[in-house]
Amino acid sequence: MERIRLEFPNAEGQVLAGLLEMPPVGTPVGRYALFAHCFTCGKDIAAASRISRAMARRGIAVLRFDFTGLGNSDGDFANTNFSSNVQDLLAAARSLEAEYKAPSLLIGHSLGGAAVLAAATMLDSVEAVATIGAPATASHVRHLFASAQDTLLETGSAEVKIGSRSFPVKRQLLDDLDQYADASHLGKLNRALLVFHSPVDSIVSIDEAAKIYQAAQHPKSFISLDDADHLLSRREDAEYVAETLVAWASRYLGLSTATFERNYGSAPDVDAGDVLVTELNKQFLRGVFSQHHQLMSDEPKSFGGQDLGPSPYDLLLMALGACTSMTLRMYANHKQLALDDVDVKLRHEHIHAVDCEHCEESSGKIERITRELKIRGDLTDPQRQRLLEIADRCPVHKTLEGRPHIETTLI
Repeated sequence: MERIRLEFPNAEGQVLAGLLEMPPVGTPVGRYALFAHCFTCGKDIAAASRISRAMARRGIAVLRFDFTGLGNSDGDFANTNFSSNVQDLLAAARSLEAEYKAPSLLIGHSLGGAAVLAAATMLDSVEAVATIGAPATASHVRHLFASAQDTLLETGSAEVKIGSRSFPVKRQLLDDLDQYADASHLGKLNRALLVFHSPVDSIVSIDEAAKIYQAAQHPKSFISLDDADHLLSRREDAEYVAETLVAWASRYLGLSTATFERNYGSAPDVDAGDVLVTELNKQFLRGVFSQHHQLMSDEPKSFGGQDLGPSPYDLLLMALGACTSMTLRMYANHKQLALDDVDVKLRHEHIHAVDCEHCEESSGKIERITRELKIRGDLTDPQRQRLLEIADRCPVHKTLEGRPHIETTLI
């Protein structure tokens, strides 16, 4: 899978840092989602990273980012509040829309759940919302500042210990939280809602999940996380959330089990032995179909594409590499060689003929494909040398060297 770093400005012009988890190369993006982390956490907390990666493997790209003053984002945490978190979410959504596509799904963990519930109605693109261990209102976290409340009221600022860390906060944070003590906005959500919560959550009581569920209108769903802790510190709990979330979202976001139906309609019928390439946008994004398989091809952003799939030359090298690896495996199995594993690394280049040691041409520019084999196993030097020779017998290699005649017609 690919992980893309995104930076974007918040409402004050400060730079926020995000990571966009993309589906595996060749897998089209079904939809885009935004993930809001828990209070004083960051985008790299285990639950956020595990859920985002697991959803990306299932075709949904997920942007997670650090709120202002946290993690790698600029700004001073003391100057932030719940309202600024909501504004950060809106800024992230605008950045996602400008660079890729507007988010269809919002996911919020703990106080991040309250934030996505508040932000959802401000984003027309959002069709579904999911909360994980979230309070019904932001004011729920006010108890965290009880020990420092007198100091905050007297001096306007204080150091507050949350978990094992200390954070500087200002009175305006308390005042802001008080503005979000009413859950009536949940009745106006008008989006599909999924509430995840553990009955043994010791940080946010499951009673908060009941408040969210009761206040929201249908369609709404609740999934119990059984014995999971608040931070979903166990990998299996995060994976379970991702798996059930994708299954639930497929109903409300128009996702289907067929890869290309997620975003581009039904995959076309292709006869055995044929390959069909279709346009998916008016730039470089293309659907590539065989009878039973589909993927996307695109160009890198540096060439004007969106980098949502391998480039045509990447696909060419992949074909040669796959054929080379298969050919070596077939030969090793037939000869009962102790070949444990083989990697094939390829590169396509335009070079000057004089720089090519083994080329026939002596002048001008030529195209060169370099292929490196990493062979692992208990093999003798003669066996390894023979495998090197067998690599040149790969059918795709022979086709490329044979300079096939290509006929093009209009139909």
